[in-house]
Amino acid sequence: MSELGLNTISFAGHAASSAQFRTLYSEGMSLVEETAAYLDGQGRAASKVLPRMASVLYAAESMRLTTRLMQMASWLLLQRAVNNGEMSRDQVLAEKNKVRLDGFNVDRNAPGWSDLPEAFRDLVERSLRLQNRVALLDREIYRPAEAPIVPDNQNSVKAQLTLLQTAFGNN
Repeated sequence: MSELGLNTISFAGHAASSAQFRTLYSEGMSLVEETAAYLDGQGRAASKVLPRMASVLYAAESMRLTTRLMQMASWLLLQRAVNNGEMSRDQVLAEKNKVRLDGFNVDRNAPGWSDLPEAFRDLVERSLRLQNRVALLDREIYRPAEAPIVPDNQNSVKAQLTLLQTAFGNN
């Protein structure tokens, strides 16, 4: 316990090497495989019969989807390497700077979005949810040591708002 009377525990470090991480890893890699199979098979056939606007949107969104999934897979592989002792945390920090876990948002109001195949839109939505989970875990694990979250024990509502802002960013 610190001199402020706070007894904080970082659950992120434990989560990164837990069964929860293994589940996240499995889910992420399965989504990569499922998406690749869809884009090479059913998605390719479905894209050929789309209206022009939806066809252009499909091409752009499939590239974003693929990029998003590859970035997440890279992060998951790096974290697995740390967990397995194959890489040091410093090595991973140097490599993970190349990985982008944000900035791949979707405009669901774009012309042609509703014309996209439902299976494709589902893959996009699932990838976005997974991206958010991975980005949250990344922020928790790799938060700079000089920026700990110190809750205000005098105001529990403020402390909860601070935790929410940390988890979801200051949007």
